[in-house]
Amino acid sequence: MLEFRSRCDVVACLTGVQVSFNGRAALVGVDVSIPRASLTVITGPNGAGKSTLLEVLGGTRVATSGRRIISGTVAFVPQRAAVPSGLPVSVKDVVSVGAWGRLGLWRRMDAAAREVVARSMERLDISALARHPFAVLSGGQQQRTLLAQGLARGADLLLLDEPTTGLDVASALRIRAVLREEVERGVAVVCVSHDPSVIGDAERRISLQEGRVCSDV
Repeated sequence: MLEFRSRCDVVACLTGVQVSFNGRAALVGVDVSIPRASLTVITGPNGAGKSTLLEVLGGTRVATSGRRIISGTVAFVPQRAAVPSGLPVSVKDVVSVGAWGRLGLWRRMDAAAREVVARSMERLDISALARHPFAVLSGGQQQRTLLAQGLARGADLLLLDEPTTGLDVASALRIRAVLREEVERGVAVVCVSHDPSVIGDAERRISLQEGRVCSDV
């Protein structure tokens, strides 16, 4: 396990985390600390517990036992979002959801929030798609939209599940560049990935095997 200079360097910490589904252990005794200003990639075979670990870090899944400590805000970017084709949700609508975390649910979008949304779309090269229905976008366009939503959150911890899998080269390169920009501004970025390029970008690699951390380098 890596050690860090002080608690201020750590944005997320899991201690002795265990998750079980119907009596089957998905995570067993996981101890993980996530440092600020770093890209951490979680690797391992299918069924190793990678997505479950990401969900526990994001707070979307409660551990059966163990402790989770988060210092700061969290944005969780899923691999895909299933949106019915008839639902009138535009790209801008989807990205704007990220700004709600800054404003609170009952406050209207102000000029600053609108600027954050516009800048997030610009960074992912989807400004021209702002009025397009999200459901009809290509896989790469949808993934960039979801990441733009995460950026609009302005979170301290950015979590992503397979952010470049199945995408065209241009979309994958754009996403990798944005992740590096987030790290450089001090964000802790954690993603599950099988992509050798993303793994090669990482300062840190956590490998899981049967729900256990088998490597942390």
